[in-house]
Amino acid sequence: MKSIVRALLAVSLLGVLPIALAQDVASDASKGAKDTGKATEKAAKSTGHATKVAGKDAMKDTEKGADKAGHATKTAAKDTTKGTEKAADKTGHATKTATKDVAKGTEKGAKDVGHGVKKGTEKTVDAVK
Repeated sequence: MKSIVRALLAVSLLGVLPIALAQDVASDASKGAKDTGKATEKAAKSTGHATKVAGKDAMKDTEKGADKAGHATKTAAKDTTKGTEKAADKTGHATKTATKDVAKGTEKGAKDVGHGVKKGTEKTVDAVK
């Protein structure tokens, strides 16, 4: 009889053991889920902060780049204007000089032609007499 009682006691203890272990596993899973939730929340906050900082830095860099590009464009426009003005002045001067030279040449040519016509007329008159 004693062996039967011992066997029943052993079987009942072995039957209760899985239930106790299952409750312990459930408790561990709950703790793990809470820890994971806390870690996820911390990671989300850190990521959000880092994204905000990176966005501000990117905005500052973009503004600096735009300012530099605007300055370079302004400088290039000024240089182009100066170059165009110089070229126009030189072109105007060259045109003025060329016009004067053409006028002198035309005047000299007209005098030479007039002189030649006068001489030709005189010779024609002499030949006619």
